[in-house]
Amino acid sequence: MRSIRALALLSIFPIQIATAQAPGVQWGPAPPVFPAGARFAVLAGDPSKAGEYTVRLEMPNNYTIAPHYHPTDEHITVIQGTFLVGMGDTVNAAKARTLKVGDFATAMASQHHFGIARGRTIVQVNGMGPFQLTYVNPADDPQKKVSKK
Repeated sequence: MRSIRALALLSIFPIQIATAQAPGVQWGPAPPVFPAGARFAVLAGDPSKAGEYTVRLEMPNNYTIAPHYHPTDEHITVIQGTFLVGMGDTVNAAKARTLKVGDFATAMASQHHFGIARGRTIVQVNGMGPFQLTYVNPADDPQKKVSKK
């Protein structure tokens, strides 16, 4: 009976830690692989290294991430706002899936997808690092646009 109680207490403990971290989220500019205007926060792990990570991306209304892919699965949960996720090589909001607060989606490794924020939107992304984002059309990469200036 004691072991059941101990197990029950331990199962509650991680939830309390996760909840306690939310108010202390440290936001900064999104990495340069994202279009300008978004903010980024690392909640767990180090997305630049091998291993699990959890990050959040805060986007203004109509913020669009052009079609891209990752070498690993990407798990997306909407924390605030509305996020449209579509599959394919071109942005087409009419064919995107609308995700509202609490909704979840997975973009499988190498699957071409895009995202559009409706209203101020925050998504949480869980994955395995190192994080990499490759644009289907290299001209969509903000890092290449900056380097041309």
